[in-house]
Amino acid sequence: MENTAVVESVETALTEVLEREVSGLTADMRLFEDLHLDSTSVMEMLMSLEDSMNVAIDPETLDMDDFMTVGTLTAYLQRLLGEGK
Repeated sequence: MENTAVVESVETALTEVLEREVSGLTADMRLFEDLHLDSTSVMEMLMSLEDSMNVAIDPETLDMDDFMTVGTLTAYLQRLLGEGK
């Protein structure tokens, strides 16, 4: 899956979780400060991404650094997709 498709999946998941349109994400947007996510919305977003991207997110592999920005989240998801090949 290309990075653009991963970002689109994140936008779709965020739109679902935040119940408002989310588009035009950039790699440097911060998930907590700029998009106002909290721990509950992060878990909901991850569940949505698991379903839409057909990946399994293991809580043991999660690191807060992966949730700093849209860029770090998409890099994490790209690593997961790479492991699934």
